[in-house]
Amino acid sequence: MSGGLYRSANAHSGGRPPEDEATFISAEPLNQPAAEAVAPPQEVVAETSAAANSAVMAVGSLVSRGTGFIRNLMIGAALGGGLVGNAYTTAQFLPNQVYEFLLGGVLTSVLIPVLVRRRKVDPDRGEAYAQRLLSLAVIALAAAALIAVILAPVLTALYASGKGPDYTGLVNNLSYLMLPMLFFTGVSALIAAVLNTRGHFAAPMWAPILNNLVVIGTCALYIAVFGAKILKPAEMGWGRILLIGGGTLLGVAVQAAGLLPALRKVGFRWKWRYDFRELGLRELAKLGGWMFCYVAVNQLGLFVVVNLLTRAAGDDGDGKSRAGILIYNNVFLLLMMAHGIIAVSIITALMPRMSASAADGRFRDLTADLSRGTRMVTAVLAPVAICYAVLAGPIARVVFQYGAFSGANARATSTVLLVAAVGLVPFAISQLFTFAFYALPDTRTPALVNIPVVALRVLLQVGLFLAFSATFAAAGMMLGNAVSYLAAAIVSAVLLRPRVGRIGLGGIMRTMGRVLVAALGAALVGLLVVKLLPGDPADLSWLAAAVQLVIGGAVIGATYLGLAMVLRIGEITEVVGMVRRRLGR
Repeated sequence: MSGGLYRSANAHSGGRPPEDEATFISAEPLNQPAAEAVAPPQEVVAETSAAANSAVMAVGSLVSRGTGFIRNLMIGAALGGGLVGNAYTTAQFLPNQVYEFLLGGVLTSVLIPVLVRRRKVDPDRGEAYAQRLLSLAVIALAAAALIAVILAPVLTALYASGKGPDYTGLVNNLSYLMLPMLFFTGVSALIAAVLNTRGHFAAPMWAPILNNLVVIGTCALYIAVFGAKILKPAEMGWGRILLIGGGTLLGVAVQAAGLLPALRKVGFRWKWRYDFRELGLRELAKLGGWMFCYVAVNQLGLFVVVNLLTRAAGDDGDGKSRAGILIYNNVFLLLMMAHGIIAVSIITALMPRMSASAADGRFRDLTADLSRGTRMVTAVLAPVAICYAVLAGPIARVVFQYGAFSGANARATSTVLLVAAVGLVPFAISQLFTFAFYALPDTRTPALVNIPVVALRVLLQVGLFLAFSATFAAAGMMLGNAVSYLAAAIVSAVLLRPRVGRIGLGGIMRTMGRVLVAALGAALVGLLVVKLLPGDPADLSWLAAAVQLVIGGAVIGATYLGLAMVLRIGEITEVVGMVRRRLGR
């Protein structure tokens, strides 16, 4: 239900689908798949230290997200937020789109559980089964990559039409270099799944960082050789295309290669096996059917977003820039950073508890955890959303405006971020409710819910695109996302109640009311402080933007915390109390 363009291959780690980060659009931004994180199986937890695994995953996730963010910043600095940057982003989206159809959500919902089960019941601990699976996957992914490269002009015509032959030609040329990424992305995801089921979590969390570093280095070399200039698509010669496209492909290849030593470390030996019937392909297809439906519907929604943003992108010629795919993707990455660091941590902690409660028929415990998680996500993410909205201008200037990413691009980014902030909390809540279904376990209901949700999103996005100017297109896409997330959360809550009983709606609404009051108070104080600080809102200098960001963020955070204590928002007071006790010790 994500509405993202593509996830980042960087944030991909075996059990977790992207959102998420190198290239949002699969490198993690944009396609938030069915789930953001997956709890380690009980057998794996028994084999290794849960605390150690959590620490490795947390540190690896933060570094991966941080370097992924720098990667996207460097892409913007090298190529700009105009047509060339959008062409690159579209070309990078194509292999991830194909990958999602082939493997994306099915990996988490089907293959990982099957690998875990085989590891428990097979005499060889699932070794032969994993070898068959990897053998089939490598062959299938290689064939898919070859077919995708051959069909590159067709894919380009589907996703990059409407901006003239120069733009389409640039996307097509970049696609020839980037479409093979789907092979390496799939292989690295499968290897990570094998490692996770054997209790090894470090390499899958850290390997994407290699990808990010390669692309960061590629962009730095591009700037050093060609300069950070705003170009037209026709001005991108083969030297520029080969460097930026080849470097992006190299990053994903290095990521996959970086996982191979870890396979040897856990004792897994790669052996080609061709007895694919032993995989139980019919069972796998049956299990993955609903998840494939979920992913396919999301991809259709993304198809609409990419085409609308491609048509809208450009420059009005009066100093105003129309946000396209690259800017949309950058903003979605910001949302996913907050969601990944805060909401995913809460979901990951609650998922094993909810799954155990569902398995034992303790639905009262499940709903208690679901209610607690909803209240926690709302209370903790609300001030982040307020900072994104109030400080959208300074954030865009400080974080993105470098090199070829112009001031006009930064102003367009701030508008999109302002609207996107509205969807942060609804998105996190909708994901939490989706995981509640997975805990039951039930992949059918989320897939069916996703159909009307994406239909609503597409109708809103197309309607907003037609009703307003192209300048508002990317913001309109984000507004459509926010409304669809809210709808998904409401529908999921309604469908969950007959299955598990009351979910504590009264307590949730009371907490949300108090959070809303605290958030509005923090927003008003933040707006006043930012207005009093020096700096021209229409053309912020970097220093003025940084001052506004630091002081404004601190004031918003302090005001929200103070109001939360006064209003007795339990989820915040508990955290404050815990910190006080630790400091007292």
